[in-house]
Amino acid sequence: MTASDNSNVVTASAAEGQGGVMARPGRFREFWSYFSENTGAVVGLVVFLAFILIAAFADVLAPHSPTEQFRQALLQPPAWQEGGTSEFLLGTDAIGRDLLSRLIHGARYSFFIGVIVVLIAAGSGVFIGLVAGFARGWVDTLIMRLMDILLAFPSLLLALVMVAILGPSLINAMIAIAIVLQPHYVRLTRAAVLQELPKDYVTSARVVGASRMRLMFVTVLPNCLAPIIVQAALSFSTAILDAAALGFLGLGAQPPTPEWGTMLADSREFVLRAWWVVTFPGLAILINVLAINLMGDGLRDALDPKLKRS
Repeated sequence: MTASDNSNVVTASAAEGQGGVMARPGRFREFWSYFSENTGAVVGLVVFLAFILIAAFADVLAPHSPTEQFRQALLQPPAWQEGGTSEFLLGTDAIGRDLLSRLIHGARYSFFIGVIVVLIAAGSGVFIGLVAGFARGWVDTLIMRLMDILLAFPSLLLALVMVAILGPSLINAMIAIAIVLQPHYVRLTRAAVLQELPKDYVTSARVVGASRMRLMFVTVLPNCLAPIIVQAALSFSTAILDAAALGFLGLGAQPPTPEWGTMLADSREFVLRAWWVVTFPGLAILINVLAINLMGDGLRDALDPKLKRS
């Protein structure tokens, strides 16, 4: 191998090494310095970490079983309101289940929904986007027109149709939401790939004989991860919202599952006489979605070089 070839190999290897997002400690420090400048993003990260801990230790934190019924305490108000007791800090629902325990266990379901939906949508969407970006021609055209068709439908309406076809359940709701979110990853990945392909490090990798699969997953993909990570954070909150909406409509998680949207659906007829059964699940959804969106904004500011201050 000539000296020129050796130089090309070194160039390609160095370029591929650049793709690891925050691979070195120095990169993490740089990322954190930009991320921490956004106070809202830091607050969102703290709330999100608390959300994860609550979901992980729900069995320990919840004072009662989420499905246990206390017939002597139907629609009991929160502890600070007249008629409330310290046994049920946030009150009970119409059939005597502890609201705090159901909210804590509901965090586990919401986190599970967000993780599964993002994994399915991002995994399949990134792969299809890579194929579209590298294949070009009629393959690229076919894929992008299919994505355009999916994006032409209102997301919640499309999810409703899919769940109606598959049948109402939490698993089917997650599959439907993942399919609805997938086109965003396809378009984002394809655009990032098309931006990276003309660069010198990709040309160097091609010159030294890198295979198509290596070019896709080792050379180019790591350099496309920043916008995908941001999209994943925002999709997490969208998945929680859409799952809650489907649960509220009776097409998501089914009773007695303590999912926040299902809790809202079960309690909507008591909204005027027992404000707590609707307010607390709604606040749980609001706080978590807001925290994840704030964190996503911070990730965007920290990972997008165009938004970094010199």
